[in-house]
Amino acid sequence: MGSVQLWESLKESIVIYTGLTPTTFFTVLAILLALYYIFSALFGSSSSERNHHFQEEDLPPLKPPVQLGEITEEELKAYDGSDHDKPLLMAIKAQIYDVSQSRMFYGPGGPYALFAGKDASRALAKMSFEEKDLTGDISGLGPFELDALQDWEYKFMEKYVKVGTIKREVPVTEAESTSEPSESTPRDVDAVKPTEDSGSETAAVKSDETPSNVDDADKE
Repeated sequence: MGSVQLWESLKESIVIYTGLTPTTFFTVLAILLALYYIFSALFGSSSSERNHHFQEEDLPPLKPPVQLGEITEEELKAYDGSDHDKPLLMAIKAQIYDVSQSRMFYGPGGPYALFAGKDASRALAKMSFEEKDLTGDISGLGPFELDALQDWEYKFMEKYVKVGTIKREVPVTEAESTSEPSESTPRDVDAVKPTEDSGSETAAVKSDETPSNVDDADKE
């Protein structure tokens, strides 16, 4: 009963405020909605396609990945995206990947831009954006952090091309440098032999001189 009264009130309101019968009002409303959806489908899609086309024109074409081989961490910093002529690189566990296709994330202004040009293994494992964690040192990490880092590595291996590795410089300690035995060359051995021969000759000379001096003393 209540719904019937509500419908009658709605029809009276339509007639009063629009001057149209309820049937005419709903017909006009349906036509307007149909026209709206048609125009939105035609002009809305073309507008989005134009914007997408403009965005593609703004972005420089991607260059094929170039294998760099083994480079140092200092050399890797040059590939942080600041130079558009160079690829955008990032390393995980000393393995370098070309992430140029995800410049919107790892390039300048992206949410992960601070990882570019670095080995960010520790930061990825801890999901940290602190400067102290932007390093390849993963010592002291827990099992959950190491698992998270492994997941990141798998994702990079599947999505990006590996282009090199980071060269780890191992300093030579003083103990290692002094513990190496010195090898004597044959020339050194030959140089020692005359000294030994000269010593024996001196001893022989002394033995020859000693008896003559004793005989002279006896004669006197």
